[in-house]
Amino acid sequence: MERQEIVNKMNSIFCDVFDDDSIKISDNMTSSDIEEWDSLNQITLVVNIEKIFDLKLNLVEIGKLENTGEMIELISRKINP
Repeated sequence: MERQEIVNKMNSIFCDVFDDDSIKISDNMTSSDIEEWDSLNQITLVVNIEKIFDLKLNLVEIGKLENTGEMIELISRKINP
């Protein structure tokens, strides 16, 4: 799967989780960029990402991520080994 396809799917997930169709994710986006991004929405986000991309993420991997760009790269590595 190409990076842009991952970005597009991720953007849809973010819009759904945060119930905001105006969200446009970027590589440097963090939880401080979305007011509703709290610990509960973090879990919902991860669960939806795992479901949509049919993969499993572990807490160590997630804990090391600093922004959405790193999340996109992690997803890319897992689905394009």
